[in-house]
Amino acid sequence: MSENDSAQNSEERRWLIPEEGRKHLAGVFAGLPGEVTLDVFTDGDEKNQYNEYTVRFAQELAELADKIDTRVHALDSAEAQRLGVTLGPSTLLNAGTYAIRFTGAPLGEEARGFIEAIMLVSAGKTAVSENVGRILERLEEKRTVRVFSSPGCPYCPGQVVNAVKCVIASPQLVSAEAVNSDEFPELSRKYGVGSVPHTNINDEFDAVGLMPEERFAVELVTMKDASGMVREAGQDAGTGDYPVEKVDLVIVGAGPAGLTAGIYAERSGLKSVVLDKAVVGGQVAVTPVVENYPGFKNVGGMNLVEMLAAHTREYAHVQEHEEIEEIKIGRNIEVYTARNVYLARALVFATGAQWRELGVPGEDTYFGKGVSHCASCDGFMFKGKKVIIVGGGNTALTDALHLKNLGVDITVVHRRDAFRAEQQLQDALEREQIPVLWDTVVEEILGTDGLVTGARLKNVKSGDVHEVALDGVFVAVGHVPNSALAAELGVTLNEDGTIAVDRAMRTNIPRVYAAGDVTGGIRQIVTAVGNGATAALSAFEDLQSSRWKK
Repeated sequence: MSENDSAQNSEERRWLIPEEGRKHLAGVFAGLPGEVTLDVFTDGDEKNQYNEYTVRFAQELAELADKIDTRVHALDSAEAQRLGVTLGPSTLLNAGTYAIRFTGAPLGEEARGFIEAIMLVSAGKTAVSENVGRILERLEEKRTVRVFSSPGCPYCPGQVVNAVKCVIASPQLVSAEAVNSDEFPELSRKYGVGSVPHTNINDEFDAVGLMPEERFAVELVTMKDASGMVREAGQDAGTGDYPVEKVDLVIVGAGPAGLTAGIYAERSGLKSVVLDKAVVGGQVAVTPVVENYPGFKNVGGMNLVEMLAAHTREYAHVQEHEEIEEIKIGRNIEVYTARNVYLARALVFATGAQWRELGVPGEDTYFGKGVSHCASCDGFMFKGKKVIIVGGGNTALTDALHLKNLGVDITVVHRRDAFRAEQQLQDALEREQIPVLWDTVVEEILGTDGLVTGARLKNVKSGDVHEVALDGVFVAVGHVPNSALAAELGVTLNEDGTIAVDRAMRTNIPRVYAAGDVTGGIRQIVTAVGNGATAALSAFEDLQSSRWKK
C-alpha cells in the first residue's frame, strides 16, 4: 500500500475516541510503567451497540499505547468460563493478577474510571495513602465489591477508583466489579439500585454515594456505616500520626468559588491547597447544560468544571475526596482531615450548598431507591418510567427537560401557581409539553419492597389529596448552605444559615473568608467565581498588611 493510500485510509477511518482525546491519552499512556491486558467478552450480537463500543474502545486504547494489549473473547468461550464471566460486554484488567472487572460499556463518565483503572493496574503498586494501607491490613476475609454506576454520574468514577485501589493494595482478598446500571437493569434491581454510585460488598452491605478513600476502606473492612468515624478508625489501626503541610491558604470546597480562589491566591504568591470531600465542581458538575455562563452559548456542566479544574491545577494543589474533620485557630489555622494536617495562615470557606429535602415521610426511606436529587446521575435508570420532579426553579426545570430528553415520563410538581425559573426554561418546558401540577405538594412518598411505587399529593388551594403511581421522585426544591463547619468555628451566620460576609468576603473571624453559594445571595456560577477571586485577594491583602492583627 502506498503512503498516499495509507494516509487516505487514516483520514477516512472513523475513530470512536475524538482526535483531541486521542492526543491526550497518547501522552498519558506514554508513561505507562507496566503492561496492561484488556480481556473483552461479548456475546457476539452485532445488534448490541454496547458490544461494538466496548470492543472498539478497548482496541483503540491499545493502538494508543504500546503497553496495552486487547484480546476479544466470546461469552461462551472456555476463557469466559474459567474467569467466571457471564455478562457481556465485560472487560477484565490483568486478569491473571487482579480481579478487576467492568461489566458494561465504559460510556460517558465511566470512561474516566476505566482509564484511571488502567493507569493504576499498569503501575502495579498500591496507590492508597499510608493511612488507608494500615486500615486494609486489618482485612482478614475476602471482599467482593460491586459499584453500580451510570454514564452521566460525575461521582461514580471516584467510587470505582476507590474499589480498584483496594484491589491493588490487597489483591488476594479484594475483587472489584464496576457495573453500568443502565445496561443491566435486572442486576440493578436485584441489588436495589435506585441511585448511583451504589456500592455493594459481599451481597451483605450497601452504601449510596461517593466516599472519601479512608471511609471506603473502613466500610470495606467492617461492612458497617463509617460516617463520622474515619479518623477514629484510622487511629485504631495505628495511624495516629498524620503528615503536616504548611500553606498560606486552605480553601475548603472545589466548586467554582473554591477553584477560582485557588487561582487568584497562587497568582498573588500565596501557597494554597483546595480541599473537597467529594469531586471538583460542586453543583455545576451535575448540571446537564449551562446556558448563562459568559463566553459559552451552552456548555455541559461537567465540561465547564473540567476546564475550571484544569486551570486551577496549573497553579494550586487540588485534593479531592479529602474531608475536613476539625479546624482550630491559634497562631496558625490548623485544618485536620482523615489523612493530613494543614497549618495555614488563612482559610476560605467555599463549601457551597447541598440539596434541600422535602421533609416528608418516605423520603429518607426510599432515598437511593427511587428518590433522587440528581437527574444527571440517575435519570437514565428511569427511561420509559413515570416520575415527578418537585420544584419550580432553574434546577427543577433544567432537570425536567433533561429527563424528558432521556425518554422519562416526567411531570413537574410545584407548590405555587407560577415558576421562579428563567423565562427561557419556562418556554422550553411548554415547548416540550411537559405537564405541571400547580399548587401541589408531596405529602408522602410511597413504596413497597424497598422501592418507590407512588406519592401522595395535596392541592394546597382545594385541599384535595390523591395518590399517583410512580417509579421515582426527583427533588429540586432549593439548597441548604454547607455552613456547619464554619459555625463550629464561631463564624457568624445569617438567619438562613448562610455565612455572613462583607463586600470583601471577610467573616467576623480574622483570616477566615467565605465565597460562593455558602454566602447566599444570587446563586450563580458567575457570582461564585467573582466571590472566590475577591476572597483570595482579600486574604492576600490582609496577610501582607497584617490587617488582621489590628
